[in-house]
Amino acid sequence: MPLVVVGISVLVLLFLMTKLKINGFVALLFVSIAVALVRGIPMAEIPDVLSKGIGGQIGDSMITIGLGAMIGRVMGDSGAAQRIADSLVDTFGERWVQLAMVVTAMIIGVTMFYEVAFVIIVPVAFTLVRRTGSRLLWIGLPMSIALSTMHSFLPPHPGPTAVVGTFHASVGKTLAIGLLFTIPIAALIALVWPRLPFVRRMDPPIPQGLVSDRRFTEEEMPRLGWALSVALVPVVLIAGAAVYDMCVPDDNPALPFVTFVGSAPVALLLTLLLAGWAFGPRIGRGLPEVASSCVSAAQAMSMILLVIGAGGAFKEVLTEGGVSDYIKHVTSSWDVSPLILAWLIAVILRVALGSATVAVVTAAGVAHSLAAGSGVSPELMVLAVSCGSIAFSHVNDPGFWMFKEYFNLSVLDAIKARTTYTTVLAVLGLGGVLALNAVGL
Repeated sequence: MPLVVVGISVLVLLFLMTKLKINGFVALLFVSIAVALVRGIPMAEIPDVLSKGIGGQIGDSMITIGLGAMIGRVMGDSGAAQRIADSLVDTFGERWVQLAMVVTAMIIGVTMFYEVAFVIIVPVAFTLVRRTGSRLLWIGLPMSIALSTMHSFLPPHPGPTAVVGTFHASVGKTLAIGLLFTIPIAALIALVWPRLPFVRRMDPPIPQGLVSDRRFTEEEMPRLGWALSVALVPVVLIAGAAVYDMCVPDDNPALPFVTFVGSAPVALLLTLLLAGWAFGPRIGRGLPEVASSCVSAAQAMSMILLVIGAGGAFKEVLTEGGVSDYIKHVTSSWDVSPLILAWLIAVILRVALGSATVAVVTAAGVAHSLAAGSGVSPELMVLAVSCGSIAFSHVNDPGFWMFKEYFNLSVLDAIKARTTYTTVLAVLGLGGVLALNAVGL
């Protein structure tokens, strides 16, 4: 019954947004309240559940997305994004611009969260679209696919890292083994998906307010070294902190400082300050023009953040309504391979709840006792649940709304593009895990 409620709620949401043209934020809140009532959450508690979901999601997303959008706008208004885009085209050629985005996304996405890496790279993707005259999804979709794969499959990202301890696996070995199939799978889907007929028919414009429309001359743009240095500051800080944390003991005296500076909000704030100092004179007189660029970015982001927050409310209602516990109870007695069971539970939870982290943690909790006596590598168990957690991203996944809004898609087109590629990545990921298990890794 809980899964039936989930299915009906998704259909109602799609009807409200596609047929009745109701705003995504309003539609998500309406459906969240309806699901809460059907699942027996006391009426007096529903506002608190909604607030918890919205607050938790926006708390996780607002600083990252907001600062990232501001950095992107400053990079765009100063010509730094165009300098990086032009250099990518000059290096790879217009014919291989998709490969340039995939390589860039993989390098940055190995250690950076999807949302952080996305908001850093997307201004370059927008600029490449204008420079080459390509369609937005032709360049943006490969970037998103590569980032999704890195984020969902590999530590030190939240999902895989959360269950490394459950299976007593090694973070380093999980990362090393995962890269063996993650890179080819990500590259394959990233280059194939934009060429599929149903994706090629989509031609959304670049959202207004997120990047400058201006075309800069050679003299007006900052040097490539400066442009890359500013863009890579958050990558170095966040990745450096992750590597340092894995290599030193918990009582290392420098660890608190490194963790602080390497947190996404602090790293992005420092990058914004550096961008304002380095590129402010190119935007205008200095700080006032930088502030104006930040305000423009914030205005463009307001509805995106509201919709993402409402997606968090929908996810929280499903969790509080007992959907996760129901799935855990039903699947706990299934007699299948631990790898397949772990993957399948993660897929079901992902479809039902939208939260990749909830999916991997719950799936690991069900499957870890079976894995203990099976002889299956704990690292492969981590990868199995991680691969399952990316499947079927749809309207109960806040990341779905970020993808939809940044690429200016309708709900149905976002489902066609994102839900399909995340599902194929999950299936191919399971295939990679089973292949590695077959050869004894």
